[in-house]
Amino acid sequence: MRGLGTRATGAERALQAVITAVAGFTALTLSVSACGTGGTGARDEGPARSDSVAAGTATPAVSPSSPERVDAVALVKDDPLVSTAVKHDLKPCVADEYPVDVSYGKLTGGTANDIVVNVMTCGDAVGVGSYVYRVDGDGYQNVFRAEEPPVYAEIDRGDLVVTQQVYEKGDSVEYPSGEEVITYHWSTGRFAEQTRTHNDYSKVVGGDTPSPAKG
Repeated sequence: MRGLGTRATGAERALQAVITAVAGFTALTLSVSACGTGGTGARDEGPARSDSVAAGTATPAVSPSSPERVDAVALVKDDPLVSTAVKHDLKPCVADEYPVDVSYGKLTGGTANDIVVNVMTCGDAVGVGSYVYRVDGDGYQNVFRAEEPPVYAEIDRGDLVVTQQVYEKGDSVEYPSGEEVITYHWSTGRFAEQTRTHNDYSKVVGGDTPSPAKG
C-alpha cells in the first residue's frame, strides 16, 4: 500500500519473473506475425487515412446566405402609398431606435425575399400600419398595406397572415374584445384573401372581470 514501504517476498519475485517471461514471448510472437505479411506489416491493409487528408477532401459546409437588409424606416417614409399620419408618427422611441418590426421571406414567388414591415407606437406597441414590399428592379414595390390599427402582419409558410384586434365600447388598449385573423395568398400578381377567422376573447381573463354582485 502507498506509504508503507513493504518488501516483496520470494514468492512474489517468482511470480514477477513468470509475468515478465510471458510478456516477452507475446511481443516476439507479434513481431514474427508482422514479418510474415511480406515485410509490409499493417500497410498490406491499405494506406492509413490521416486527419489532414480527410479534412482536405471533405466538401466544405455552405452556410445559408443572409437576406439583404434594408432601411425599413426610409422605405416607409419614401413610400407614397403610406398615409401621412403613419409617416408623421414614425419617430424614434429611444435614441435612433424606431418602433418598426421587419421580416424577410418568400411571399410573392420571386427569386428575392419580400419584406414585411410593421409600424407600431412607442408606448404600447400598437400596430398602426403593415406593409409588404416586393423587389422591383433596383427598388421595391408596395404590394400590400393595412392601416387600420391595431394591425400586425406576419409570414406563415409562404402566406401573409394579418391580425387585426377588435375593440368594443369600453375596451382598454390592453384588452380588446377579439381579433380577426386573415390569411392572404399571392395569386396572379396580388394578394387574395384565403381564410378569415374571428376570435372572441374571454372577459374574465386579463383584468376586466366584473365585480361580483352583492347579495
